[in-house]
Amino acid sequence: MRKIVLTFGLIAGAILSVVMFVSMVFFHDQIGFESGGYIVGYASMVVAFLMVYFGVRSYRDNVAGGRVGFGRAFGVGLLIALVASVCYVATWEVIYHQFMPDFSDKYAAYELKKARESGASEDAIAAQTRKLAQFKEMYSNPVYNVGLTFLEPLPVGLIFTLISAGVLSRKRKEEERPLAGATARQA
Repeated sequence: MRKIVLTFGLIAGAILSVVMFVSMVFFHDQIGFESGGYIVGYASMVVAFLMVYFGVRSYRDNVAGGRVGFGRAFGVGLLIALVASVCYVATWEVIYHQFMPDFSDKYAAYELKKARESGASEDAIAAQTRKLAQFKEMYSNPVYNVGLTFLEPLPVGLIFTLISAGVLSRKRKEEERPLAGATARQA
C-alpha cells in the first residue's frame, strides 16, 4: 500500500507543484488575484486529484484482489490526497519565502484598490486596512501559513477521495454470482 500511496500521491503533488510554481513565479503578474488564478489553481487540483481515483483502483486491483471496502478505499485515497497536499504546501512555502516574500503586501494593495473602486467609505477602507495588517501578521506565523495553505487543496482531495471510494468499493453485480439455473442450462 505504501508504494501505491507514495507513487500516486507524488504524481498528484508534482502536478500541483509544477502548475503552482509556473503560474505564481512566471505568470502571477499577468494572472493577478482575479478569478483567472483561481481557475488555473483549482483546474490543476482537479487534474492532480484524479490520481486519487487511479491510486485507489490500483490498490483494489493489485493489492486487494479486485475488491476493496469503502473504509479501506477511503483510507488509501485520503493518504494519497495528504501526500499531494504536503507537496502543494511545501511548494508554496518555497515560493512564498524565496520568490514572493512581498505576497502579503501585494495582496493587501489589491484588496484595498478593489475596495476603493467599489466605492467603499473611508471607514470601511480603514477597517479593511486593519484587517489586512492583521492577516499579514498572522500569515507570517509559519504554523498559520501552513495550515491556511493546507485548506486550499485538501477539500478538493477529500471530495475526490469520497467519490473514488464510493465508486470503487461497490459490490460486483450479478455476473459474479452464477444464477441457480444457469449451470443446468449450459450443460
